[in-house]
Amino acid sequence: MRILVTNDDGVESPGIIAVAEALRALGDVTVVAPDGDRSAISHRVTFGTEVEIAPVTGRSVPTFSCSGTPADCVVLGAYEVCGDGLPDLLVSGINFGANLGDDINYSGTVAAAIEAAIIGIPSIAISIAIRWGKDAQAHWETASTLVLQLAREWRTRLPRTTFLNVNVPNVAFEELRGIRVTRQGRKRYEERLIRVPDGNSAAFRITGRYDISTAGTGTDLEAIREGYASVTPISIDRTDAGLLPLLRAELEATNPN
Repeated sequence: MRILVTNDDGVESPGIIAVAEALRALGDVTVVAPDGDRSAISHRVTFGTEVEIAPVTGRSVPTFSCSGTPADCVVLGAYEVCGDGLPDLLVSGINFGANLGDDINYSGTVAAAIEAAIIGIPSIAISIAIRWGKDAQAHWETASTLVLQLAREWRTRLPRTTFLNVNVPNVAFEELRGIRVTRQGRKRYEERLIRVPDGNSAAFRITGRYDISTAGTGTDLEAIREGYASVTPISIDRTDAGLLPLLRAELEATNPN
C-alpha cells in the first residue's frame, strides 16, 4: 500500500511525524506537507504562482516540504512525488486541535482530505482535541493507533466521494472510552470580533467562543465532550437532497418552456 500524508500545521509538526511513523506498518509512506503553519486556510489552491517542494532529511519516511497549501500538497504528492498511479490512501493530520462541527469549513486538515476525495483517493482527516494553552502533553499515540485501525479496515470500503473526519480526545489510549460514529454538529460562535486599538484605523481580531455543553445528540461535539473518539463520514457532494423535490415542484413547474 502507498500512503500519502499531509497536514496544515506544517512539516515540522510532531503530529505528522507520529502518524507517518505509525502508518509504516501498512505500507510505503510519503509525507508532503506545508513548510509552515497553514491552519484555517480551508481549501485554498495556489494559482498563478509556482509551488515549490524540497526534501526534508532525518525522517524515517521520504518527506518533502511544500511552499503551498494542504490542498496543493495533495496534488503534488499524488501526481508527482508518489510516482506512477495515485496513492492508495491519504491521511491528513494529526492536527493540533479538534476539527469539529462548523470548523471543518475552515480547516486545512479537512480540506486536504476533501482534495484527495475529489481526485479519487480514499482519505482520512485526523485531529486531536487538545485544549490550547491548557494541556501539557499531546497524546499523539492515541490518534496514531486509531487512524492505523481505520486505515486498515476502511480504506477500500469508503464510497468514492466520502472521507472520514476523525477527532480524538487528548487522553492516553487506555483512557479512551471508545469510538462513536457521529454526524457533523453545529458550532455556533459568539463574540466573533474583538476591536484592537490601532490609532485612527478600525482594526479587529476575528475570534469567537462556543459552549460545548450545547452539542447536539449524536454529534462529533458530543462524542468528544463525553470522552469518545468521533468518526464522521463526510461526503464531498453538498447537495441538499431533502430540498430537491420542493425546488423542482415549485421552480420547474413555472418553467415557461
